[in-house]
Amino acid sequence: MNNEPSMDHLSTDKVVPSELIYETLFRPILAKDEGIDAEKLSELSLKILSQLSIYKNLPGISLMLNRIKSDLEIRDNRLQQQLFGCHFSNPLGLAAGFDKNGVAAGIWDYFGFGFAEVGTVTWHSQTGNKKPRLFRLAKEKAALNRMGFNNKGAKSMRNTLERQKIKPPSKRSNVIGINLGKSKITALEEASNDYAASLEVIADFADYVVINVSSPNTPGLRSLQNAKELRQIIHQLQEITCCPPLLVKIAPDLENSEIDELGLLAKDENLAGIIAVNTSINRLGLEKRILSQTGLSLSNESGGISGEPLRERANEVIRRLYKTSLDLPLIGVGGISTPESAWERMTAGASLLQLYTGWIFEGPILVPKILKGLLCQLDRHGFKNISEAIGSDAPWI
Repeated sequence: MNNEPSMDHLSTDKVVPSELIYETLFRPILAKDEGIDAEKLSELSLKILSQLSIYKNLPGISLMLNRIKSDLEIRDNRLQQQLFGCHFSNPLGLAAGFDKNGVAAGIWDYFGFGFAEVGTVTWHSQTGNKKPRLFRLAKEKAALNRMGFNNKGAKSMRNTLERQKIKPPSKRSNVIGINLGKSKITALEEASNDYAASLEVIADFADYVVINVSSPNTPGLRSLQNAKELRQIIHQLQEITCCPPLLVKIAPDLENSEIDELGLLAKDENLAGIIAVNTSINRLGLEKRILSQTGLSLSNESGGISGEPLRERANEVIRRLYKTSLDLPLIGVGGISTPESAWERMTAGASLLQLYTGWIFEGPILVPKILKGLLCQLDRHGFKNISEAIGSDAPWI
């Protein structure tokens, strides 16, 4: 395989069919807060993707998926990494929260992702919080989310993955992480049992597993970021046979001293890494922003903010964690919507990146756009591979 991409490979002005479809069908909807409900739009997309994943080997569907893959996939040896026993073809992943039930787990690599994280899944099936609960903030390229871990439960996820004929980690090339949360009906003192029950059901499908203790939309969940409670969860999961590599996902709203403590805890407990950050209950300068759907300002609305307003704080958290736990892989998420924002997150210390809100607003073309941008920066700084850029503080040039 040639390490050096051609000039055509690095071109960012080439319009591909996937981009044209997105620009025609989705861009007009996402340009304004009103219109098609954000959750309904996501559900429609997932219904289509779920069918594609189930029937991906049928000739017509296989041809279509391979065309999408040829549009969006960027392959270059310099983007590859080996982290916590997983081979990542590139550092960009789909963040948890979009494919909550894993219905499209079998095809996310066709969209150019180096890995995908499905969930959040809980032991008990749950409907989540009252609707409406997902809101576009189009001008800010952000979202307000108070979904509340709506999902069909761990047993259902296993059935869904089996129906797609997802192979075990050792027999597939695509990396799949599974994000675990606590069921709303489970008492906080029973949280470790709840996480463990889910893991026992889906462990053999996961390349890695994330302990989500940072969503703001399940009452009391963030209290589990406390060292005592988190250690109890980690210890119980580590006792499970064939426990996959464990990571923890943390909130951006922690005090800096708490972030330092979590970094040290993760090292002490031999976690595989930390994902930073979840959505923010801080309104990030948008306190007076009115939600047209409710007529209320964001300061009077519950839920977490994601997207571009989170970018600065997410960078701060990654930079702090990198200094605290230098040898621990970090996954950066929050406010990544351009090649430059991806580069700054990696040079701050993130080994991997995840997209969600930025991917929704910018479309599937964002993945190759970012990867091409990263490759250009490697060339300009003289780095031989992406690993050399991590934590380097090399500027965007």
